[in-house]
Amino acid sequence: METLSTGVLFLILALLILLSSFFSSSETGMMSLNRYRLKHRARSGDKSAKRVYGMLKRPDKLLGLILLGNNIVNILASAIATVIAIRFWGEGGIFAATLMLTVVILIFAEVTPKTLAALYPEKISFFAAPILKFLSSIFHPAVKLIGFLANGLLRLFGINADSDHEDHLSQEELRTVVNEAGAMIPRRHQKMLLSILDLETVTVDDIMVPRNEIIGIDLTDDIGYIREQIRNSIHTRLLVFRNEIDEVEGFLHARNFGRVLEMESDSPEDILSYLDPIYYVPEGTPLHTQLMKFQRKRDRVGLVVDEYGDIEGLVALDDILEEIVGDFTTEMSSVNRDIQKDGDNVYLIDATVTIRDLNKTLHWDLPTEGPKTLNGLITEYLEAIPQSGTCLRLYGYPIEILQIKDNIVKSVRAMPELYKPPVDIQ
Repeated sequence: METLSTGVLFLILALLILLSSFFSSSETGMMSLNRYRLKHRARSGDKSAKRVYGMLKRPDKLLGLILLGNNIVNILASAIATVIAIRFWGEGGIFAATLMLTVVILIFAEVTPKTLAALYPEKISFFAAPILKFLSSIFHPAVKLIGFLANGLLRLFGINADSDHEDHLSQEELRTVVNEAGAMIPRRHQKMLLSILDLETVTVDDIMVPRNEIIGIDLTDDIGYIREQIRNSIHTRLLVFRNEIDEVEGFLHARNFGRVLEMESDSPEDILSYLDPIYYVPEGTPLHTQLMKFQRKRDRVGLVVDEYGDIEGLVALDDILEEIVGDFTTEMSSVNRDIQKDGDNVYLIDATVTIRDLNKTLHWDLPTEGPKTLNGLITEYLEAIPQSGTCLRLYGYPIEILQIKDNIVKSVRAMPELYKPPVDIQ
């Protein structure tokens, strides 16, 4: 170095700092990449993405190459800076050279390039990949030796760098990805994707039509009344039973309505020849499981039964699909009938409405782990059957009991504007 002029040394020093900046930004850019976006681009045929994705499969070799290059240029830069300082200030300039070089490297070779790489990881990585690939072929023996020593050290701690560490997202992580997609995924599509994830946590009990609300045909009724039921039906399937709902015979599909109306016999028993068999669903079945069962059995409706075989309610394929895409039967929506507005921020509610529907419609936060209906939640909360006119705060929400019938809360008035959520003190 003694033969080199000071100007040439400054030029070499600037070049080394530039190389240090390159290695630093390459490291941060490669490690900051969105692996899932990178994998998608690689599978789509993007050559730059394929190159980077291939290098990231062995991060030990990639980091070994980058750190090897970075340390070589930094040490060499330190040596040149020391020579320059000695030329200007003698032996006393070594400390000044160390201090100044540290500041220069921190600003121009570490913080600035790494910040830039963190903000634009794809641009930096795709630019750096061909250069790193070339350097890898030159320094292959040294990189291989460094990787061997580093992996041997990792094995002492029970870590195998050669194993395939495939990235997998948990359900909550995937939920976060969907929520943070922003304008890349329309809001309606985000809700649908999140609803699909919720199918594992929601059961048929949460969305079924309770047994007391199931509309069906009683074979003990007069045939004229039965035909009138069929003419006025808004459903594609009617449950057919004898005396009470537990004595079910089958489902009468809409395709057979005309045949029943036109049959010459006046005996309700002749309807039995037009019935579809009953499909039973165990209570507590998760919606994603039931959706697959409906698909496999090519069925669309089933009766939910408890462990004793008693009928708890009715669940249909349409109900599960509405959990994903939202209500698509708005005119006949049970939620619209069960929740009616009665002035500003006052609602008249049929207490048989499910807690989940109530929470979704009014944006409440009532617990869903216990009772499935508002009536059940009120009864559990009070530990008694209330009287009409009783007022209470149900988990903070002001409720007035309007009607009690057959020991069941039939209707309530809710005033959610009076509810003040708890303050979250940080």
